[in-house]
Amino acid sequence: MKQKLKNFFDRHSVLVFLLPYIILFSLFIIIPSVASVVLSFTDFNTIEFPHFVGIKNYISLLTNDTVFIRNVLPNTLKYALFVGVGGYALSFFMAWSLSQLTKTPRTILTVIMYSPSMTGGVLLSTVWGVMFNGEKTGWLNYILLKLQVIDEPIVWLQSEKYLMPIMILVALWGCMGVGFLSILSGLLNINSEIYEAGYIDGIKNRFQEIIYITIPSIKPQMLFGAIMAIVGTFNSSGTGVALTGTNPTPNYAGQLIVNHIDDYGFIRHEMGYAAAVSVVVLLGVFLLTRAVGKIFSDDD
Repeated sequence: MKQKLKNFFDRHSVLVFLLPYIILFSLFIIIPSVASVVLSFTDFNTIEFPHFVGIKNYISLLTNDTVFIRNVLPNTLKYALFVGVGGYALSFFMAWSLSQLTKTPRTILTVIMYSPSMTGGVLLSTVWGVMFNGEKTGWLNYILLKLQVIDEPIVWLQSEKYLMPIMILVALWGCMGVGFLSILSGLLNINSEIYEAGYIDGIKNRFQEIIYITIPSIKPQMLFGAIMAIVGTFNSSGTGVALTGTNPTPNYAGQLIVNHIDDYGFIRHEMGYAAAVSVVVLLGVFLLTRAVGKIFSDDD
């Protein structure tokens, strides 16, 4: 018996090692994704058995959901532009800047910049909540009142004008995560002889150095950082709800597509419609990931 097990293990060792990953990936990725696609074609209120409605949910999303069209979609695009694209560019710039420093200050500053990505959820409702508190005791209101910049406290987190900029600020504060570390690691491992050869071949300044040498040399790290930026943008989509304490956010000023899914799925209990929105998000993430992969592919 032992010999049979040993022979089986020898013949299928790769499968045995991959089996735990396959099981977990199926349980937490494949099955929920398939379930979302199936539920998106149904009307399901979490109590009654779902019944098939075809593409009605998708038609409603694109034609009847005025909140999605007027508020959620523009908010999500704006947030993705500043937090996703802007955060990714900021991560590269900060990583490149740190790579120019010596080891000790670089290490200290790296820890300082990376720390918010680990503690963002904890500090979100404490530090940022206190800072933008709408009372006179809120840090920002207190400072502005002392400086006589404003005459009365501003209710920052309930304001349509200020909520989205605050969300973007908070998200950017915590955007230096593993993607930032990956880019920094790639920059520190570039052979300095490549730069010397580049200047001999006609590189004239730092900008050309970054475009023609640095970025092509760290394509794998740039790809990983871009994917982490996409994931991080969606992970931080709960910022508005966490800051305001309500879903939907006041007048939908900070309502993003992930909040829209939570609103319909867990508050209104329209799981079929929420599943349709989540499928749209899943498709969008897939297309973005494919596009990023094409940009940073090694094919010339």
